[in-house]
Amino acid sequence: MQAELLSNIAEFTVSELSFAIKRTVEDAYGLVRLRGEISGYRGQHSSGHAYLCLKDDKARIDAVIWRGTFSHLKFKPEEGLEVIVTGRITTFPGKSSYQIVIEQLEPAGAGALMALLEERKKKLAAEGLFDESRKRPLPFWPEVVGIVTSPTGAVIRDMLHGFTERCPTRVIVWPVRVQGETCGAEVSAAIRGFNALDGFGPLPRPDLLIVARGGGSLEDLWGFNEEAVVRAAAESAIPLISAVGHETDWTLIDLVADARAPTPTKAAEWAVPKHADLIIRLGECIERARRCVRRNLEQLRAEFRGAERGLPRPHTLLQVPRQRLDTAGARLGQALIYFTERSRGRFERSAVRLSPRLVARPIVEARERLGRAATFNARAFRDVIVRKRERWTVRAERLNAGLLATPTQRGIERLLMLAARADQAVTNLAHRHRQRLAALGQLLQSLSHKSVLERGFALVRDADGRVIRRAASVSAAAALDIEFADGHVQAHRAAADAEADTSASRRRSAAQVPRRATSKDKDGQGTLL
Repeated sequence: MQAELLSNIAEFTVSELSFAIKRTVEDAYGLVRLRGEISGYRGQHSSGHAYLCLKDDKARIDAVIWRGTFSHLKFKPEEGLEVIVTGRITTFPGKSSYQIVIEQLEPAGAGALMALLEERKKKLAAEGLFDESRKRPLPFWPEVVGIVTSPTGAVIRDMLHGFTERCPTRVIVWPVRVQGETCGAEVSAAIRGFNALDGFGPLPRPDLLIVARGGGSLEDLWGFNEEAVVRAAAESAIPLISAVGHETDWTLIDLVADARAPTPTKAAEWAVPKHADLIIRLGECIERARRCVRRNLEQLRAEFRGAERGLPRPHTLLQVPRQRLDTAGARLGQALIYFTERSRGRFERSAVRLSPRLVARPIVEARERLGRAATFNARAFRDVIVRKRERWTVRAERLNAGLLATPTQRGIERLLMLAARADQAVTNLAHRHRQRLAALGQLLQSLSHKSVLERGFALVRDADGRVIRRAASVSAAAALDIEFADGHVQAHRAAADAEADTSASRRRSAAQVPRRATSKDKDGQGTLL
């Protein structure tokens, strides 16, 4: 009976049974939500799929996330994270096991998200990304501000309004999604993109970055807690302000940023100074500078006046040197007389001590030394002549007339050449001297009185041959020699002419004496005219 029952059971192959079980499980359960803790997760496979397990305190189930689904997950799986997954139950015939194909993954409540956030915070803090020493001061007045935010939200409009009210500044917006699965990747790419600008292209390099988003829940702000965003903000060479959420919200980018603004509008206020405040501050600085300059001038003026009062008067400075000069002038004559008398006395005392014997004895001694030296020198000269004659004799025996022929011929040729050059030089020298003599002769002829006589003048000399320049200097009956250009004429001056010249000379003298005695120039001095 049992054999017959066994023979009536349907026979399946392993594949048929496996696929039958697969269809049964998929039809019975289909889409399910499952809560559990992630275990055995080692990251994505080389194929892009992710394999992991979900477990609780009593059981476990294998799970798989296909590559297409993994790239769109809002939260990435992490080891030990309690999650709620949505997927389909299926089996894997190759291993005769069942598994869940995950289509959605989310943390199991806010507590799980906070636990994950705290764990990530501790990890990044251990690397020193949140240290205050890494944070840099914000620029006082950035020329270009880069903003990473959504271009369609109210945040960018509020921030641009804040820039306009405070101080107009050039703003570059990098549009990103501030919520959703791709938020973290886009924000980190925007931060790195701004840092990659070199300032030489069409877009300038920002002086300050602002990452901004409005308020929201923890899930909405989760993109700013991703590790990629935190590391991109830490690597930014441009100072960064985090303005994510409201004042009560916080994310990991707030901890790594150089400054954390409570709201995006406040970030715009922190980024640039207020124009009115700048004008007021500039006016205050100008007034302070004026007061400082005025105070310095007053101080310098007071110091100058004090120094002026401390200086002596010019005539006071010259009193002592003037008195010293007068004293020295008065003593100079007496000092010269005293010095002359003292020198004369010293000279007379020296003259008394002088005697011909003092000079004669050194002369005799010098003559004796000279005689001895002459005798020694004569003997030494004879010895030198003898030695040289011996050396010359030895050398003369070795000399050959033929050895002197060539130098002699060269000497003769050189002598002839020098003689020719000497003749030419003498000729040239004589020519130059002749030209110079001719020029001097012409100059002498032009300066000689003979040329003046040729023009009709005469030269008058007295009997002694002296030149006579005035008629008054010739006495009566004096013999005169008158030289013309063609000869001499002897003459005598008549007595009547001498008396007439003498009276005329006296009249001229009488007329000139009162003028020399009474004439005065403008300075009160006499004149010779």
